[in-house]
Amino acid sequence: MREFIVEADGGSRGNPGPAGYGSVVLDAATGETLVEAAEYIGVATNNVAEYRGLLAGLRAAHELDPSASVHVRMDSKLVVEQMSGRWKIKHPDMKPLAMEAARVFPADRVTYEWIPRERNKHADRLANEAMDAGGRGEQWSAGESTAELSARRGAAESSAELDSAASTGGGAAAADAAGAGAAVKADADARAATAVASPGWAPADMGAPATFVLLRHGETPLTPQKRFSGSGGTNPALSEVGREQAERVGAALARRGTVQAIVASPLARTRETAAIVARHLGLEVSVEDEIRETDFGAWEGLTFGEVRARYPDDLNRWLADPTVEPSGGGESFAATATRIAAARDKLVAAYAGRTVLLVSHVTPIKTFIQLALGAPPESLFRMELSAASLSAVAYYADGNASVRLFNDTSHLR
Repeated sequence: MREFIVEADGGSRGNPGPAGYGSVVLDAATGETLVEAAEYIGVATNNVAEYRGLLAGLRAAHELDPSASVHVRMDSKLVVEQMSGRWKIKHPDMKPLAMEAARVFPADRVTYEWIPRERNKHADRLANEAMDAGGRGEQWSAGESTAELSARRGAAESSAELDSAASTGGGAAAADAAGAGAAVKADADARAATAVASPGWAPADMGAPATFVLLRHGETPLTPQKRFSGSGGTNPALSEVGREQAERVGAALARRGTVQAIVASPLARTRETAAIVARHLGLEVSVEDEIRETDFGAWEGLTFGEVRARYPDDLNRWLADPTVEPSGGGESFAATATRIAAARDKLVAAYAGRTVLLVSHVTPIKTFIQLALGAPPESLFRMELSAASLSAVAYYADGNASVRLFNDTSHLR
């Protein structure tokens, strides 16, 4: 049986706004691109565009070989989880698209995988090209082969070069004009990239973001001693100081009045902090296991100096490489980042347009910040995060994030 890989993406500049999708069908055995599909679909939401991209990719694969098996890879956690049957489909605009996609191939011949956005660049580029074409008043049709797309793009580029040569007299002047045109395009692309990458300055029609207010739990008896305290240790409760800190956080957040939901790590110190804050806000607390602290293995309960004395080589490797686990089978920072990224996508989908308080720990909160900034893993060692501090990240409909606050402790003073 032949196997295809379908990579799909969709986007909306406004959510809802001008939207498009991109899909790629790959030969699973060789990695060869077999079909590209891209279409500007007018005004739609981001999720609808993603479903349209999925549907186009499945249809293109079906046209190539209706007896094939298909592995779908998308950076939309929502679509992957819904099509896998783990999340319910509630939105009326997405239900018919999901049903249609499910009918293209038998369910036992399609599998779904979530991938990070940086691994879905091909489909993302096609979706953006489709939206760009729509902005120019052009209509892209889905389902073109790679050869057809390449030919059309080549013809368009040749036409543009001929126009430039005609207007400048050809020869070296044409080359200069082409270079100038490329410079203008590069400048425009740079400005567009800056606009997308700076959602804090984005237009108002992007819609309300999902905002995570990130609260580190209050002090425990281990906190002032600066001991490793992860998810594999003694699971300490708050100290008296920690409970007072939680009361102050709750009073401060109640005055602001913006938090609409509370989600806590399952560990005792975060659940106790969340419960105290919840009393001030009149909200219930949900528990999310994936935002728990890193497991520090054999280092649990030790100070940094004690770890240095007992496990010097392991500590040096851990400090130099985010994939290295603490001694005794703990959790690496890379594994924590994978877990937090999945939790982020799940929670962004669940709390779209709302403000949710996440009561968590040092490493998860730093990881939320690191991922939002696109910073390297070693940035975790360059952040100071105090007990009962507040940080905030806003997540927009186009997938970008904006760090709004970090390590605020003004409510404790």
